[in-house]
Amino acid sequence: MGDQTKNTHRVAVLDQELCQPRKCGLECIVYCPVNKTGGECIIQRPSDGKALISEDLCTGCGICIKKCPFDAIVIVNLASELGQEKIHQFGVNSFRLYRIPSLKKGSVVGLLGRNGMGKSTIVNILSGNLKPNFGKYESEPTWSEVVGNFQGTEMKAHFEKLASGEIRSSIKPQLVYLIPKAFKGKVRDLIDKYDERKVSDGLIPRLGLEGVLSRNVDELSGGELQRLAVMIAVSKEADYYFFDEPSSYNDVYQRLSVSRVIQELAGEGKSVMVVEHDLTLLDYLSDNVHVLYGEPGAYGITSSLRSTKIGINNFLEGYLPNENVRFREKSYKFDKTSSVQDLLLDVAVTSYSNLSKSFHSAFELTVANGSLRKGEIIGLVGANALGKTTFMKMISGLEKPDSGSIHTDVKISYKPQYLSQEYEGDVRSVLAASYGNAIEGSQIEEQIVLPLGIKKLYDKSIRHLSGGELQKIAVAASLMRPADIYALDEPSAFLDVEDRIALAKFLQRFVRAYGKSAMVIDHDVQLIDLVSDSLIIFQGEPGSRGHASEPLAKEVGMNEFLESLSITYRRDVETGRPRVNKEGSRLDRSQKDSGNYYYNEL
Repeated sequence: MGDQTKNTHRVAVLDQELCQPRKCGLECIVYCPVNKTGGECIIQRPSDGKALISEDLCTGCGICIKKCPFDAIVIVNLASELGQEKIHQFGVNSFRLYRIPSLKKGSVVGLLGRNGMGKSTIVNILSGNLKPNFGKYESEPTWSEVVGNFQGTEMKAHFEKLASGEIRSSIKPQLVYLIPKAFKGKVRDLIDKYDERKVSDGLIPRLGLEGVLSRNVDELSGGELQRLAVMIAVSKEADYYFFDEPSSYNDVYQRLSVSRVIQELAGEGKSVMVVEHDLTLLDYLSDNVHVLYGEPGAYGITSSLRSTKIGINNFLEGYLPNENVRFREKSYKFDKTSSVQDLLLDVAVTSYSNLSKSFHSAFELTVANGSLRKGEIIGLVGANALGKTTFMKMISGLEKPDSGSIHTDVKISYKPQYLSQEYEGDVRSVLAASYGNAIEGSQIEEQIVLPLGIKKLYDKSIRHLSGGELQKIAVAASLMRPADIYALDEPSAFLDVEDRIALAKFLQRFVRAYGKSAMVIDHDVQLIDLVSDSLIIFQGEPGSRGHASEPLAKEVGMNEFLESLSITYRRDVETGRPRVNKEGSRLDRSQKDSGNYYYNEL
């Protein structure tokens, strides 16, 4: 046999925060076989004592990965030709990106992949905010060097225009909560400042911003900030438009409004790129997608461009036929016979009758009679500000109804919508406090921590977690508390596509295996479809009055909910996943005529 290392390109990445040389005994250095023979494959950095790994000397044996008690090391062998397609690397033993996606005039191109695969890096490179260094991170390249590296590719012209300043880009950032720090003043003033295309008057009502124009920007909610950020990005005169997670904080009605506004840009001949984790929205919004795969935080690879349907199906399968690459061992399948009513025990864990709650006459919520059965997950759906969180708090005992009764003597564990990072401890201490005992080696670690993939976060500070990491810790902490009912308010927020699907399937297994029950509020329609056995639909006038229906069988509830959205679903033949029909298509019209918005038959 020949030397296989000649056919591979080594990637060694160190998580700087997880690496703790003062606590670990430097096992990676001690046990490295190359070091044992006198080499210096892994040494300590003089600056801080953390590990420094030589990718040239590393044999890929994996011993240091197993010996590191903090899971701080990732070492991967990639095909050697990928080394020639490196677009950017941030430093030694740090994240690197391979291949770059393409832009298409008159189309919305989606980026689909896990968090930590380089989506934000791609946005910054294509917009000209970050020069690609092609792995030569010691010094920044000149624009002529950048253009030269794209010689012979379709992206050469794009970077030539970036270099000469001929391209204008408009970016909707991911972290919209930072907007108030950048602009102090009224919403109307901010809109007028950037309305280069003179489209604001038409967009304001479509994005539901009429009522906030006279307010200060720092008084807006997350959803209002998100829609304001979308509006500002759309209002600028540009050649390329980038939208980084435009659905966050918005309800499903608002997500559809945002999608239609973004699609109109492409209709005007603009190039549009979207990063989005709501799979239903991405399917509805984009014309084509690039799949991003690799190892989160270590490296990301951009696939070739494919149609939205094929790209999403390839992603769910974990296999890219064009590249002949399997990037995930398991594939995600969807149950085509979604009704499980016959499997649920007809044992009411809690019941309630005709609840009402008002807040200083500004908002009133009414709730129809209902109950929650053992082993059942009820999804709560509807627009923002209709009382979903208030209802969940009443069931949880955190709010008292003005009238009606809740018949329960069960324990309820509540995960709130908004999560705080104002905590000095690490993840291990938070989980131990919820569980009431040490986590490591316990049965609860096997039941919850390992399936959610959060064990490697034990030593991370709560303050330094990403939004997705914090969400998973909050869900885990909620599930660890002894309870009969788990009430989870927007558990998908900040999670990527894979984590959302994995969470939905895990919640179902957990609830049924341990005889629990759950209520879930979420605006990701696919997650609600995956996780729910029944639905409660909230309708009314946001911020003024809300009404919650009785619990409905999922097929009935989904049909009613989709009708209120004026969208229809079909099942994908290959994966069984729900797909949104294109508005006005033959199938869309046919289903609306028949009143069958939720299409469960293949």
